[in-house]
Amino acid sequence: MKPHSFRSFRPTLHALALASALAVSALSPLGVAAEPLRWGAQNDILTMDPHSQNHATTNAIMMHTYEGLTRYDKDYKVEPGLATSWQQISPTQWRFNLRKGVTFNDGSPFTADDVVFSFERIRQPQGTMQVYVTGIKEVRKIDDHTVDMILDSPVPILLRNIIDFRIMSKAWSVKNKSEKVQDYKAREDTFASRNTNGTGPYIINGWSPDQRIVMSDNTKWWGKKSGNVDRVTYTPIKADATRVAALLSGEVDMVTDLPTQDVARLKQNPGLKVLEGAEVRTIFIGLDQHSNELQFSDVKGKNPFKDVRVRQALNLAVDRAAIQRTIMRGLSVPGMLMVAPGVNGYTKEADKPAAANVDAAKKLLADAGYPNGFEFTLDCPNNRYVNDEEICQAIVGMWARAGLKVKLNAMPFATFVPKIQKHDTSAYMLGWGVATYDALYSLQSLVRTKTTGADGNFNLGRISDPKLDALIDAAKSETDVAKRDALLKEGLKLTMDNAYYVPIHHQIRPWAMKKNVTTVHRSDDRPEARFTSVGGS
Repeated sequence: MKPHSFRSFRPTLHALALASALAVSALSPLGVAAEPLRWGAQNDILTMDPHSQNHATTNAIMMHTYEGLTRYDKDYKVEPGLATSWQQISPTQWRFNLRKGVTFNDGSPFTADDVVFSFERIRQPQGTMQVYVTGIKEVRKIDDHTVDMILDSPVPILLRNIIDFRIMSKAWSVKNKSEKVQDYKAREDTFASRNTNGTGPYIINGWSPDQRIVMSDNTKWWGKKSGNVDRVTYTPIKADATRVAALLSGEVDMVTDLPTQDVARLKQNPGLKVLEGAEVRTIFIGLDQHSNELQFSDVKGKNPFKDVRVRQALNLAVDRAAIQRTIMRGLSVPGMLMVAPGVNGYTKEADKPAAANVDAAKKLLADAGYPNGFEFTLDCPNNRYVNDEEICQAIVGMWARAGLKVKLNAMPFATFVPKIQKHDTSAYMLGWGVATYDALYSLQSLVRTKTTGADGNFNLGRISDPKLDALIDAAKSETDVAKRDALLKEGLKLTMDNAYYVPIHHQIRPWAMKKNVTTVHRSDDRPEARFTSVGGS
């Protein structure tokens, strides 16, 4: 496969899907005039392969066309998706009755074969989506519209996990030589990474990387929308000022990545409205705790980040309250836990960051053998999280006061992700949203020793703690709610006490839109066009 340029326009889908896209209905399912939505945000998707990258923006766009067996309603309750019902036959066997009469965009029928194929595909090691099928040993076809999931052990949050287990057409994938998941970190380009064939409410008609994504109504969709949006144009706009200007000038109808410095001003604009809500995303710094010699550092022959005192010093030197006040304009919740409020396992009592203490940080560094600090590089995205590069700049300055000489290496997210996935980093900023609203999702992905599948698939600092591993593994199958919650809380506390990460804050995410746009604010930062209406006063 040739390397992905991430620049040139790549037409998507097949002639049939494009023809379907042109046949856009004039009325929404509610009988009111269908309207387009122009949506702007900070960053682009990484790929159109639904099993390649566990990246929130990619998932937010792909969920408009690729569906799971279950889905969330407006209140984050699990409801039927491509499965109409399910039953637990035993603690380790679930039966799913599949929706009949559903077709993919190319007109082929959705059947159990597609579910079995998609399960084998999502588990391939070059992708990062395995967490959504964690604990599932086998998906077994019973008949064309029935599958059984055979589990390794009980999975208490199975129905939430599989929401992001997106179903692809087996026949389409085979026909287009896309049986294998794209290897994104190797910059592989496949048919499935630039074309889609889903069953969802919208058809993706085109993706011009860093420019736009165009979607239109899937008139053959099995479901019903609560809104009237029949076309969506998604535009990634990296620069804060340009993004806000596009909203003010009417070039876009909605912006979901608001610069914090503009929120108050936009709230005063009579032509706009701002929806504000917490996001279940934690922003943090990860550290290489595996390499015997730290990369991009002046320390030779050893790795300072293996010493808990050094990691504690990095945490103590960060003034989270100052970041909240000056950079985030109050739109963050400073924290020390690796999950945000709203996630099962979170406790406010445990999530209290100590005040920054440079003297204590210096003492810890000296005790660890670094009285004059040391050098390393902080890799940081500059177009993904709210004020990401500015936060990294501030942290570099805070660490400097403790004697650490840190070089900031900021870059676009599409370049950043393959770099850190190849462990080509000494320290990095990342944000982690919790799609399942359960702390196991974070602990298993970020802290569990990396083995295969979901275990440690974003543990890029390669933390390995047998005690934590045992807690996490126990939580995977514990069905007693109180016992399981206790395991999650203990796992989060151990992660904090050992300073395995440098948590900064939990994001608050305001969205701004024209007065005539109505949508549902989503704490997973995934706007859904099916819940959105345009028009009226």
